[in-house]
Amino acid sequence: MKIRVFDPPMCCSTGVCGPSVDPELVRFAADLDWLKTQGVDIERFNLSQQPFEFTSDPDVHSALQTGGVDVLPIVKAGGSIQIQGGYPSREQLAVWAEVEAPAPSIYNEAVAELVAIGAAIVSNCEPCFRAHFDRARKLGVSKEDMMRAVMTAQSVKEVPAKSVFGLAERYLQGKHAAADASRTTIQRD
Repeated sequence: MKIRVFDPPMCCSTGVCGPSVDPELVRFAADLDWLKTQGVDIERFNLSQQPFEFTSDPDVHSALQTGGVDVLPIVKAGGSIQIQGGYPSREQLAVWAEVEAPAPSIYNEAVAELVAIGAAIVSNCEPCFRAHFDRARKLGVSKEDMMRAVMTAQSVKEVPAKSVFGLAERYLQGKHAAADASRTTIQRD
């Protein structure tokens, strides 16, 4: 099975170019990568870089004649248009490509913001925390769930901090010499 994607004009299809990341394009690129691992042949065309592909495909050309660039993106499978004007889900792609659908994902925008809140805590980034807190709140994430993310991140952050503190304490109290000597003996054996 072959999936053909006809993208609107853009600098690239990754979604990470330009002034802001387009999460929909990032998700779709990941879905196409997943399809490739399933052995599906993927062709992707960008109107600004490959206009001939748009005019040489009768279905795509007709859709563009009727609706203009607003019909893009167009996704074709099995030789016919399956969707236009938006990117399909991984599940839809799996059906069209006749591969087994993936297990449903629990990863969504709200979960992504909780992960980002945790990353902001671990990296000590106050502006990041504020931005992701605001986004999570707008998505309806509870303060309790945000606090769980903060506490989990703090726990992750504390483990290496405690470890290096313990190392410093051993060295500063002179307890490292015996430990280093036993390690050297073990390494020689």
